[in-house]
This record gives sequence, C-alpha cells and structure tokens, in this order.
Amino acid sequence: MKKALLMTPGPSQVPPQVLQAMAEPIFHHRTAEYKELQSEVTERLKRIFFSSGEVVVLAASGTGAMEASVVNVLGGGRKGLSLEGGKFGQRWGDICQAFGYECERVEIEWGKAANPAVVAERLAANKSIAAVYATLVETSTGVENDIRAIGEAVAGTDAILVVDGISGAGGSELRFDDWGVDILVVGSQKALMMPPGLALAVVSEKARKLIETADRQAYYFDLKKALDKAADSDTPYTPANTLVRALATSLRMIEGEGIEAVFARHRLLAEAMRAGAQALGMKIFAERPAAVVTAIELPESIDGSALSKLLEKKFAVKVAGGQEHLKGRILRVAHMGYCSPSDVIVALSALEMALAELGAKVEPSAAVKAAEAVFARA
Repeated sequence: MKKALLMTPGPSQVPPQVLQAMAEPIFHHRTAEYKELQSEVTERLKRIFFSSGEVVVLAASGTGAMEASVVNVLGGGRKGLSLEGGKFGQRWGDICQAFGYECERVEIEWGKAANPAVVAERLAANKSIAAVYATLVETSTGVENDIRAIGEAVAGTDAILVVDGISGAGGSELRFDDWGVDILVVGSQKALMMPPGLALAVVSEKARKLIETADRQAYYFDLKKALDKAADSDTPYTPANTLVRALATSLRMIEGEGIEAVFARHRLLAEAMRAGAQALGMKIFAERPAAVVTAIELPESIDGSALSKLLEKKFAVKVAGGQEHLKGRILRVAHMGYCSPSDVIVALSALEMALAELGAKVEPSAAVKAAEAVFARA
C-alpha cells in the first residue's frame, strides 16, 4: 500500500472536510438554499481577496474565466497587452489570438518577472490598449510577479488590469482593491483547497463598465449575464452546486486560520523548500520565487523526467517537471493550500533519496535539516 503525497501545482491536496461536503446529498440549485450558499461564498471570497468587486462563479476550469475576461472586454477596436513569462502567461495571448483580437505580446525570459516599467511604456505608447493581462504566479517557472507594481503602472490609464490568480490567489498575497486589480480569475483546485471544476472572476466597477459596453463574443461566458444574476446570488446557467458547497467549507477553513496567517504559512513553506533544495547544491530557477510553488534547477547529470517518475513510483510523492524547453531541466514542487511543514519535509526527504538513487552526490538529510532549521526559527 502507498499513501500518496500530492505536491503538484494543481490539483493540490483537498482537506477531508471539503471532500465530505461534496458527499452530502444533492440539492436543487434554483432554491433559497443555493442562493444563501452562493451569497456566503462570494462574501468570503471578497474578504480573502480584499475586494469590494463583484464575484462571478462559473462551472469551468480557470481557463474558462480567463477566456471570459478576454471575450467580454476586447473587440471593437480594443486591444490587449499580455505579459508572457511562461506557459500560462502565453495563454493570455493565445486566447486573444484564437478570437482574432489584437494583442501586444510582451515576451519575458522564463524565470524572470514582468517589468512594470515596460507596462507603463506600452500603455503610454498605445492608447487603444484596453486591458493588461498579467499572471500572479507563473507555475511553469515558479515566478511570482509584482502585481502591486504592475497595478500602479496601469492606474490612472483607461486600461484595466486582469490577473490570472489561478495558481496563487488564496496562498500568495494579493489585495484586489489596494493593488488596482480590475478582474481576478481563480481556479478552485489550487490554493483554495478544492477539486477542479470551479472558475471564479472578481470584477471591479471599472471593469464592469468596460464589460457593459464591449462587443462581447460570448454566450455561456457572458459576464454581463453572470454579473446581473450574481447580484441576486444566482447564476444564468446550472451551477456546480456541490462544488460551491465544498468551496464554502474550504473558505471557512481559510478564514478560520486567518488570511494573513495563510499568507505567512505559504511564505514559510516556500522558504523551507528553497532552503532544502539549496542544501542539496541546487539553484532556485525563479528570480522572484513564488510562495506557492518552487521551481528547482536540476544537475545536468539528472534526467528530470526520470526523477519525477522515481519520486512517484518508489516514494509516492507526486511533483511536476518542466514544460516546453524546461522539460527535464527543472522540478516544480508545490506547497499550496492544504499543505503543512511535514509535507515539505517528506517531499524533501524523498527528493534526497531519489537524487542519490539516480547517481547525484547528495549529503544525506541535508535538505531535511535545512528545512527543519527554517521551521525552528518560525
């Protein structure tokens, strides 16, 4: 028997209480019961995202909310600006391209963070840019972008700031109102400690005005319809009500811990994971490492794919490898949501043993000792 430890950057581990909520009897969605549930969820989401905006709940993956934030904003001569420092940043430009919208694609070296000064320059040079599309945590590289500084670059212009918070929101610090975010898209299966299936969009008043006047190419993902219904704690189409019930449970847990404490826990887990990796002589790939996932550069002698397979097969620890040109070169270990110091210790211990089995020269227990030292100081 193997007890698996899921340390991938989505899906992440789900608390038993959340799974139990999904197992409760099904109920009808066009009822006062559902409206009360959605009202609770949206109010809790506003608090943990520090937002006064409106919240839309969609039955979709996070990419559905990304698409919605493009097709409800651009078109009719409006243009986008996408900040692309990895596979998921590129998705913004890909969505724009799929619908034929003009989009300036800012290519950023993988492992580097977006430069807010570039955003300011592009907006000053092109007044037809209606939306800047950014990523809170680029999980393909382990980078956490400076959304606050990007928000400052967008503030005072007619453009809105749209942030992919799918992997980070709820774990990495994000303050919607104070940082000038106008649309935040989130997926349920990451720091919110849920199974996949829900996409969330938090919308500012500035973004709502842009949506109201947009030449929308949407039916199911029509945010105007969704926002109108959300005002009555409802949805235009069938909601994933069992997932919404589970989300209410996870949000209660997050608020019970305290969102500031949640941020601090994620920062601590990240520090310990980085310390452990560095104690094994490896480098952290990201120049601005994220709080929810760590990308580790592997020794040239180590095949990243073989390492990932060995970690899963022999040690029952599931992590993620690199993508595209980083395949085989980095290992991505998540520490988001329902994750504790003991999970980090187990993952690092397995990493030590797997590296040694593949021929790397590692000092036994070096990673574990380094992580323990971080936790001891906390």
